[in-house]
Amino acid sequence: MTLEISILNNLKKLPYSMKQAVFLYTEFLVNRITDQGDNSIETLPKTMSKKRGGLGVWQGKVWIADDFDAPLDDFQEYMS
Repeated sequence: MTLEISILNNLKKLPYSMKQAVFLYTEFLVNRITDQGDNSIETLPKTMSKKRGGLGVWQGKVWIADDFDAPLDDFQEYMS
């Protein structure tokens, strides 16, 4: 089964209001491609295709106080 047939089969199951939303979204996508002057469709938008950082990306930029998990004075009456 091709992608187009799968999309059409799913579209048939949707209520009319959702079909309108799908239509508007496809119009948006077509206009975006037309505005870029490119006839090919990318799998990811250009803004998302950049590699993001992994583990340790915030190292040295964020700190946590030494007493982060210490009990707060404001809650002493509830803790006893």
